Amino acid sequence: MPIRVLLPGDQEVVAHLWSRRQLRDGWLYQVGLPAYRNGPGDSVEPAEYRVWVRAPQHVRPVDGVRYEAVPTEYLPSASPVQEALGPRRPSGWVLAKAPGRGPGRGVVHAVDCAEAPAGVPVLTLEKALDAAEHPGVRLCSLCGAAAELDPVLWGFDRGGD
Repeated sequence: MPIRVLLPGDQEVVAHLWSRRQLRDGWLYQVGLPAYRNGPGDSVEPAEYRVWVRAPQHVRPVDGVRYEAVPTEYLPSASPVQEALGPRRPSGWVLAKAPGRGPGRGVVHAVDCAEAPAGVPVLTLEKALDAAEHPGVRLCSLCGAAAELDPVLWGFDRGGD
């Protein structure tokens, strides 16, 4: 399938469109650019250089050409659960050390909490639970760390005691 490819320096060449891939922010087109390569001895033979380029920034359709037959990889559609719940929250927890003396003083936050400090190590669930068991460490209620980790720490039957 022919397609026009825009090259640096305001050049344009007709190439072969091999496939298309949908991205969250646009499309990638795999094109075969015509080229030459050295053959046996001193010969020069036609060749093709395949590369992925962004569409529509680097390609233009050829008038009269239909592109429905080009192999196309679409993003998977969201499941009804994903549509209802929206994007997943980033995983992990962080410990904000509280000012003052003594070990184990602080607040456990979800990594995307507005109150979470920047530049601190991200904790796994196990490490966050270990930190939360220390006296003087509390779980943030703003980001839901308390609602998510309290049942794991103290059991699901307590119901927010």
